[in-house]
Amino acid sequence: MTMQVTMTVNGEEVSAEIEGRTLLVHFLRDHLRLTGTHWGCDTSNCGTCVVWMDDEPVKSCTVLAAMAGGHDVRTVEGLETEDGLDPVQQGFMQCHGLQCGFCTPGMMMTARALLDRNPDPSEQEIREAISGQICRCTGYATIVRSIRWAATHPDGAQPADAGEPASEPEPAGSPA
Repeated sequence: MTMQVTMTVNGEEVSAEIEGRTLLVHFLRDHLRLTGTHWGCDTSNCGTCVVWMDDEPVKSCTVLAAMAGGHDVRTVEGLETEDGLDPVQQGFMQCHGLQCGFCTPGMMMTARALLDRNPDPSEQEIREAISGQICRCTGYATIVRSIRWAATHPDGAQPADAGEPASEPEPAGSPA
């Protein structure tokens, strides 16, 4: 059965005819071509598909697109503004918070939500916030460092004034 769905995605209203069983992750990727949201496990275990719905992080593999109708959805593509990259995006670049990059969009969306609620989280608070996400590459140390960098640079840092050296990546270790 098909149906019409309308929602706001990254500040723009979108409408499409979809199958009623279409997951939000597939709607974003397949209908809107917003491929920054990754599709991983389909069971809400990995967290690669995190987006915001009405300013709350949700795992888009467990939300039907029809359920998002009438709501505001924000994807990783919506983090960047006309002023440039979000400090979370900059932090991941500065502190090597990614390796393969598969978990990165979900991590960034979760990190931004954390920093919006708590602008100065401890390492433990960061680890707790990202505990719903799986990274098989970094061992989490560089991800935590990236989020701390964003917390200490809330307005972002332009490449010209980013005088602090980027941290060296650590070998993969135990998860958060």
